[in-house]
Amino acid sequence: MTSVLPRALLYTRAKSSTWWQVFPGVRYCGTGGKMSAGGGRSGRTLIGVCQMTSRSDKEDNFEVYSELIERATTRGAKLVFLPEGFDYLGGGIPQTLSMAETLDGQLMTRISALAKKHDVWLSLGGFHEKGSESDSSRVYNTHVMMNDQGAIVATYRKTHLFHVDIPGQVRLKETDWTIPGGEIVAPVPTPAGKVGLAICYDLRFPELCISLAQMGADILTFPSAFTQTTGMAHWEVLLRARAIENQCYVVAAAQTGAHSEKRRSYGHAMVVDPWGCVVACCHEGTDVCVAEVDLDYLHKVRREMPVWEHRRHDIYGHIELKT
Repeated sequence: MTSVLPRALLYTRAKSSTWWQVFPGVRYCGTGGKMSAGGGRSGRTLIGVCQMTSRSDKEDNFEVYSELIERATTRGAKLVFLPEGFDYLGGGIPQTLSMAETLDGQLMTRISALAKKHDVWLSLGGFHEKGSESDSSRVYNTHVMMNDQGAIVATYRKTHLFHVDIPGQVRLKETDWTIPGGEIVAPVPTPAGKVGLAICYDLRFPELCISLAQMGADILTFPSAFTQTTGMAHWEVLLRARAIENQCYVVAAAQTGAHSEKRRSYGHAMVVDPWGCVVACCHEGTDVCVAEVDLDYLHKVRREMPVWEHRRHDIYGHIELKT
């Protein structure tokens, strides 16, 4: 492999066949999700990233993501990412609360069987976990990592909760129905590398990402249900920024389209490499893209631009986790 820097410069001078385009005026380096199945070279693993439109029917949603998981594993994916709210997006707070389950409930049992059937790890990016007895009027938004034997190996409860209230336009306050999580979870070893768990709005807080990278994350993942307005403005630029500044792969499964008359998600699920190139992106509607995570390339990026060694902790200190 050539040096990272000349490789990137080569992309900027290439003809249009090297570039692929999703939005007008925006260029991307990479393959646009056209990764071949297989792989197998040292440090390389295929992952699947899903995009769907969850609604309040849990059974219909289950059928959709079951098919997406099967499509991804048929193409060789060893780890598949599902978006926030993959289980359901309710039609209001009472319905959202009434449909929540525990981590050992019926839905997780069925998903465990899917993982075993397809011999695949699953990032379940935003499960409505029933709240504690002391706060039964709210739920947790829980990112569940499940291994290929169907066992839950890690859970992260969303820490940053979205809140927007524009009089006469929109009001969305997650704390009305969601209990904020209280800790960062150590990156999870998977077949594709160590995965740092986050959810949607967490994307806007670089401190969380730096903490996960310092703990050894190779991949940062942001399963999301980004709103149409904020997604158009900030989705891609934030994902690429988090990849570049932390020199990690960034994986973002996404909700898309209209969930109800009042709620619509932006979509554009994607994978960004440690150089900031979008290497896979879903089309409109329900979709799954497959991309290769190349840990050898990740380490090469970090060697050739060692920003972690150049940080001036003597000036601005460290980001440290509370114990």
